[in-house]
Amino acid sequence: MRQSMRIGRPLLAAAAAPAFTTLDTPSRCEGWFSGGGCPTAKPVKVQTPTPSDIAISQAVPLTPVKQVFRKTFNLRDEDLFSFGPYKGKLSLQVYDRLKDQPDGHYVVVCGINPTPLGEGKSTTTVGLSQALGAHLGQKVLTCIRQPSMGPTFGIKGGAAGGGYSQCVPMEEFNLHMTGDIHAITAAHNLFAAAIDTRYYHENTSTAAGIWKRLVPQDKSGKRQFEPSMYARLDKLGLGHKKHDPDSLSPDEIERFCMLDIDPSTMTWKRVTDCNDKYLRQVEIGRSPSEYSKRQEKQLSRESNFAITVSSEIMAILALATDLKDLRTRLGKMICCYSKKGVPLTADDFGITGALTVLMMDSLPPNTMQTLEGTPALVHAGPFANIAHGNSSIVADKIGLKLVGKDGYVLTEAGFGADMGGEKFFNIKSYYSGLKPDCAVIVCSIRALKLHSCEAPKVVAGQALSKEYTEENVALVEKGCANLIAHIQNVRKHGVQAVVAINRFATDTDAEHAVVKRIAEQNGAHAAVVAEHFAKGGAGAVDLGKAVMDACKAGSNFKPLYDAKNDSIKAKISKIVTEVYGGSGVVYSDKAESIIAKYEQDPEIRSLPICMSKTQYSLSDDPKKLGAPKGFNITVKDIYVSAGAGFLVTSLGEINFIPGLPIKPAYYKIDLDFSENPPRIVGLS
Repeated sequence: MRQSMRIGRPLLAAAAAPAFTTLDTPSRCEGWFSGGGCPTAKPVKVQTPTPSDIAISQAVPLTPVKQVFRKTFNLRDEDLFSFGPYKGKLSLQVYDRLKDQPDGHYVVVCGINPTPLGEGKSTTTVGLSQALGAHLGQKVLTCIRQPSMGPTFGIKGGAAGGGYSQCVPMEEFNLHMTGDIHAITAAHNLFAAAIDTRYYHENTSTAAGIWKRLVPQDKSGKRQFEPSMYARLDKLGLGHKKHDPDSLSPDEIERFCMLDIDPSTMTWKRVTDCNDKYLRQVEIGRSPSEYSKRQEKQLSRESNFAITVSSEIMAILALATDLKDLRTRLGKMICCYSKKGVPLTADDFGITGALTVLMMDSLPPNTMQTLEGTPALVHAGPFANIAHGNSSIVADKIGLKLVGKDGYVLTEAGFGADMGGEKFFNIKSYYSGLKPDCAVIVCSIRALKLHSCEAPKVVAGQALSKEYTEENVALVEKGCANLIAHIQNVRKHGVQAVVAINRFATDTDAEHAVVKRIAEQNGAHAAVVAEHFAKGGAGAVDLGKAVMDACKAGSNFKPLYDAKNDSIKAKISKIVTEVYGGSGVVYSDKAESIIAKYEQDPEIRSLPICMSKTQYSLSDDPKKLGAPKGFNITVKDIYVSAGAGFLVTSLGEINFIPGLPIKPAYYKIDLDFSENPPRIVGLS
């Protein structure tokens, strides 16, 4: 069925299809090809002009994904689980079997501060993979995030890459995949229901009534705690009584049963994987069934929805190192506080085991491939502006073992080196223990022109002004201030930096030359023009060579701060002054109060920092482009994501659920019933 869906161009493109010319791309690079790379890798034949993304995805014949992984990494059938011929999951037991093998080279791909259109970071990651695997004969594995369906049907579109550098099938990549995001939605909302249900019962019943239902007597009159209740008993200092419920005193029963939830602290939102701004502020608990006769009041409250990928459970999936770690992290999630200020976690609600069961099948990474047949692991998708914005530790760790000591794992970090890049170095690497060899910084000429602070705004859905479509070396040179800042950010972590100039049709050689000169003068190991969108892996061969050379040169990775020993304010200050280029930090009264409380808790104060800010600027003001200096950052709020294991520091208002534009992407998405079976059209 899948093969028949992959033939021809989409209906929307076919209506006014231009004439295409097929170009043969060179398949081997003299002096670089090792012959031991990806056996299923095959250079793609490109057409010009470049067809639509979905047309390319559906036209290129694919190898069944089990064959891609089995042949490339000598895996067993039981290591791979199929979800149809072109996607699946990889068993976690592979890591256990290979854990003593040496790791390959570890390369993170980030960018500069982008325009609202994006600068092709995912496309570059995939193009680099195709260059290494299909043209340079290297063993390579690409680890990228799974996209939310919110942007797919909204304005941004999917995130499979583009042109001749895609993770495929792009329809399955951008839609349900293997259901990981749906599992997060179910787990997150089950916890939300448990919180509100417990609040309801504590306000409509008594401790004695709750005790009888939580720990009922069996037929012989004996009570027994569920194992899921042990963590709360331990927290209350009653762990020694976990096998003898009847030994609890009335006071101990009261403390065990009554969480005493302060409704004003119930911050656990419900989630959906859909853009819907009407859910940003809602009132819940309005039906007659939520009325407390005992208190004679409606148990309603103001609440919010968020998009699923912003869930703490998504961040936990990305940072968990194994199934036990996943369960431990889920149990630590704080959802609210008691009226005495005690944090209440999933463990207190006895729901940790159930959440783990819902999430366990999501922990193995998803297997896919690129257009040119190099293997890819697609796993987790936390946003980089409100979470840490990186694909999973599990995928990276397995990947490094699979490729072996001479191979390459490419992993993606969201937005710029000040966002997903900084969090890769100081959050993801902190928990994984892995050390990167090289960082690729993706930039585009149009983004550099924007950062000149002299070009008009770039607005999604509107045509670019002439400043972006005509040669203007002066604007590019001024905008390189932003690129320099990102190169320096990478180098401060002791990592080699390679700049990838993602070529667009309106670029000129003179504009590229100035970027290469400035980048290499300011610490980049190399700066390379890449044409992977139009040419596939063949267009990123020079980039692949630069990355291989940078990995050979070696890095001396070091985190920016000491998470365990530096104070919370010291960690924030180092990010602001050394990464953003700011002068200092101003704290709101609310943030000052919270930090003072957190500093008294050794476990919380020792967590790394996850800055929540705009992706469009190095500062906390999206209008401050380029490389601003002398500014102060304002910390408005701070809260702990105890399960994920970081302190979220809010520098401004961030919407946790996007809205839809006047013309969302869903207008173009449909099925073409002229073919059998029907074919998806309109995805981008």
